[in-house]
Amino acid sequence: MSSALLWLLVAAPAAVGVGLLICRRDDRWVDVISMVTALGCVAVSVVVSVARPSVQVAFMAGAPFGLGVDVLAGTVLPAVTTVTLLVLMFSAGNIREARGRFHGLMLVFAAAAILTVTAATLPALLLGWEVMGAASYALIGFWWREQYRVSDGLTAFVTTRTADLGLYLAAGAALAGGAGMALGSFADARGGWRDVIALGVLVSALGKAAQLPFSFWLSRAMSGPSPVSALLHSAAMVAMGGFLLLRTQPLLAATGWAATAAAWAGVLTAVVIGAVAVAQRDIKQLLAASTAAQLGFVVMAAGVAAVGGGAAHLVAHAATKAGLFLAAGAWLSLLGTQRLDDLHGVARRWRVVGWSATIAALTLAGVAPLSLWATKDAVLTAAAQHSPVLYVLGLLASALSAAYAAKMLVVIWARPSTELTATSPAAAARPVPRRHTGLEQAPLVVLAAGAMFLGVLALPPVGSIVARALDGEQPITHPGVAELVGSAALALIVVAAVARWGVPEPRWAASWLGLQRAAHLLVVAPTMAAARVAARFDDTVLDRAVDATAIVVLRAAGRAARTDTGAVDRAVEAVAARVGRFGQLARRPQTGQLHQYYLAAGVLLVAGFVLIVTVR
Repeated sequence: MSSALLWLLVAAPAAVGVGLLICRRDDRWVDVISMVTALGCVAVSVVVSVARPSVQVAFMAGAPFGLGVDVLAGTVLPAVTTVTLLVLMFSAGNIREARGRFHGLMLVFAAAAILTVTAATLPALLLGWEVMGAASYALIGFWWREQYRVSDGLTAFVTTRTADLGLYLAAGAALAGGAGMALGSFADARGGWRDVIALGVLVSALGKAAQLPFSFWLSRAMSGPSPVSALLHSAAMVAMGGFLLLRTQPLLAATGWAATAAAWAGVLTAVVIGAVAVAQRDIKQLLAASTAAQLGFVVMAAGVAAVGGGAAHLVAHAATKAGLFLAAGAWLSLLGTQRLDDLHGVARRWRVVGWSATIAALTLAGVAPLSLWATKDAVLTAAAQHSPVLYVLGLLASALSAAYAAKMLVVIWARPSTELTATSPAAAARPVPRRHTGLEQAPLVVLAAGAMFLGVLALPPVGSIVARALDGEQPITHPGVAELVGSAALALIVVAAVARWGVPEPRWAASWLGLQRAAHLLVVAPTMAAARVAARFDDTVLDRAVDATAIVVLRAAGRAARTDTGAVDRAVEAVAARVGRFGQLARRPQTGQLHQYYLAAGVLLVAGFVLIVTVR
């Protein structure tokens, strides 16, 4: 029964999503169908997280299609389905146009994320990975009539798709190294093939998680509707990059170098992109950069073998970031702007949204006793045992988290100098609600509660159980009292300092370090140049060769046609004429008079007799 529920958990949202895309209905029933489907997924995810089923079907020789729910998947899966439900509930009150297309794509997107979490073999992971990327492209460019949104979606898709090639490299190396397609068996690959698998998995995961040097695509992904950003940044696509590294932590540890690379990639992203977040003047860009920075802690957790702390941080961050993005979306729908300069005092005007966003922002800052305070320290405690430098950089990243969260808090609680109005062209272009609906406010309250209390996943006694189940043979470590108190004090000091004096906004980080420009110079420009060279080669060499071949063929066909007309046709006509004449001669004896037939028979008999006598 539980195995059937596992199949249902993946298939139901995918099937309903495809159905909504085909029907393209734009009424309230779409919202109801979408939310009922998501609610069913939440219930089923809780059941399978307890039962922990696994299923496997033959896909091709040596590559089965397998799903399974272990402790890690059972920890993350309910968070994915719950956040999906809350985001879809908010969307029911916020998205006014093309509801069928929107909810259909969101359900397909969620189904791909669920498949990624439950995948036990590489074919299942690749299917979820690819569908998730394709759905993200369609969702980022959802308002497709504005060309820049489609372009931004394409940038995000191509960047992550390039990194995704690492999974195909890993698949080939797994087969060549005798490890098979099961994710849990990658560490058993022979010789250097294990290193190739680790390299492929690491590149693919870093690309999906928007870690350096792939981080810039997350900035372009902000062109999608706010509910899309909320799901993509919290519990779906970006989070799945960190989840994959937690899933394959034994592989990283077996190679040695891959675990170290993951730890340093994560902490450097947390610091550098944290500085990028501090420099932003757009609330969605700030939140986007903070996502990459916070996922850096998850990636670092995979590198330092703190799977329990990484999973707890992933789940707590999902609730926190979904709430912040939905709050930003609520203000955007009311005011038509996401510039921080235009959001002064919004928390004072819309108190439910404001207080929910405040709790989430304080959680993001690492203020005790909110969830990310505990989960972040669980990762940092493990990092301290590996490298003091890694730990110090982690503390710096924590301070930056408090800085960009405090920057947002100062803005939303500031006293507005003028009354805020919906004056932007985007707001004037389509009707927006004048007040928040219950469907928009309720998810924010639930997510704020999650941001407050999910830290129990990293604190004893629950944290001990989670860590013991997830960290395997690794020694279980929990943040000490001094560590927790010091981290809480650091967050409060930074928040107070930003509230009193503000925060410097480094210009060098405002444009996301120029990573997109660098990618254009190093990848896009050379690729386009190579494409132009190939085009010229096609025009000057291949096209001419094709044209010359066509001319030769046409000439040969002309000669064949003349031969056919001048010789073959005449020969056929001559044969036909002779046959016609023979036919006329054959018809002459056929007069219908019996005495002539008798005479002919007699002549034949006499001739035959003469022939017999002569032969003898």
